[in-house]
Amino acid sequence: MRMTRPVSRWTILFVLCVSLLIVALDATVLHVAVPALTEDLRPGAQDLLWIVDAYPLIAASLLILFGTLGDRIGRRKVLLIGYALFGVASALAAFAPTPHVLIAARALLGAGGAMIMPATLSILRQVFPDRRERATAIGVWSAVAAVGAAVGPVLGGFLVEHFWWGSVFLINIPLMAVMLPLGRILLPESRGSTDGPWDVLGAVTAALGVLGVVLGMKRLGGGASALDAAAFVPLLAGVGLLVWFIRRQRRREHPLIDVRMFSQAAFSTSVGCIVLAMLALVGLELIAVQYLQLVLGLSPLQTGLRLLPLTFAAMAAGLTGSRMLRGFGPRRMVCGGFVLTAVAVLALTAMGQSDRPVLLTTAFVLLGFGLEATLFGAYESMLSESPAHQAGGAAAIGETSYQLGAGMGIALLGSVMNAAYAPGVARTPGVSAADSTAAGHSLGEAYDVADRLGGGSGAALRHAARHSFVTGLHMTLLVSAGLLLTGALAALRLPRVMECGADKGQATCDLVLPARQEPAAAVRSGAPGE
Repeated sequence: MRMTRPVSRWTILFVLCVSLLIVALDATVLHVAVPALTEDLRPGAQDLLWIVDAYPLIAASLLILFGTLGDRIGRRKVLLIGYALFGVASALAAFAPTPHVLIAARALLGAGGAMIMPATLSILRQVFPDRRERATAIGVWSAVAAVGAAVGPVLGGFLVEHFWWGSVFLINIPLMAVMLPLGRILLPESRGSTDGPWDVLGAVTAALGVLGVVLGMKRLGGGASALDAAAFVPLLAGVGLLVWFIRRQRRREHPLIDVRMFSQAAFSTSVGCIVLAMLALVGLELIAVQYLQLVLGLSPLQTGLRLLPLTFAAMAAGLTGSRMLRGFGPRRMVCGGFVLTAVAVLALTAMGQSDRPVLLTTAFVLLGFGLEATLFGAYESMLSESPAHQAGGAAAIGETSYQLGAGMGIALLGSVMNAAYAPGVARTPGVSAADSTAAGHSLGEAYDVADRLGGGSGAALRHAARHSFVTGLHMTLLVSAGLLLTGALAALRLPRVMECGADKGQATCDLVLPARQEPAAAVRSGAPGE
């Protein structure tokens, strides 16, 4: 039964943030459970890879499909279906008897996440028509995402230590049991334009295209050669499908996604900034975790504690993002965020084989604040420039850009790291070619080989591997800083100030624009109730 009294938009924001928190938690909560489930289910190497990757792969590929479906049949409806699917898939994953069942459950979780993520942003777009309030809401939304990603491994570690690996999935069931009726009662329904048929073929094409691109990039990031069929074929097929999808949307009278949005400088630049930010930093984050544990010798708990300042700084940037956006405007906020993050990354090049906790903490604080400021400004500009009736599609584009940037970052920075690391290990004196090749795969494998060799050869290999890893880390940091500064230059195309007013679909905004400045594009009115 629906409530007759109007629900506060801040109450609606709370429900949306809890929805996002659950999805963000599930993206990272499994990481610490991998050793326990490996011991129990005994998956093969490929099975284990798919257990970890099924969730992000399926979620990334289905974002556009479910985001545009929400515009068509109702965003709340898609969100509620996502809740139900997430709960069922969580139960299946928690009690999975075989690796293949767990892979299937993780894929269903990805589908549920793909329903929930764009729906939260598109409903937020509708509930907060005023741009000032929407900026505040997006700040809270992004801070919750940072909390979820940080809390996931900690919560997962506690559950695995006190219960069993399936408990990391089981916690979703009572949460979804509460969220399903709560969302049905509190959340408003909204739709976009219903003109013309929904482009089912286009939706499936986009899903397969994104799946192929992300899968190919993940394989490249895992060390596959660019000519390896396992990476090259899906990547090439994915790019081809996406090109065909864009050409199809341009020809259709009622497209699934209006690709003309990309002709707006603010929209296309915002999407590009999201891709560049993730391209520069996600692969770097994975390498940083290895550095903390394998070079500095920190435990997983100590590593998590070292990364907490980054998370807290990101939360602070999210919560103050609205005020910064009003004070600085999108251009200076996103550009400044990129530059601040680049400074933090360059500061990390001073790290070597010895621990420098003050430098590390300072750099992580700057990195977290700068990255969140960049993503906040880019997401807010992208969402505000999109038509209200295509909010689901715009939100899906933003989330897909995030996933594509992350995949490309792992592939690119992983390749840079491998190119710098492997040759240094291969030249270790007194170590056979076979052992050098095995040690060149990763620092962890180098340590295993060194322990097996023992004596002077093992010590020499360990020293060479550590030195090569730090050298590769420095090269990766320099490439990452270059990408971030490229993003800062790209951000110069964003508007200097927040463009507000009735013609932008906002109710009020306490900013006066110069008379010469025109909005990039007028927002078309959506369906009743938008």
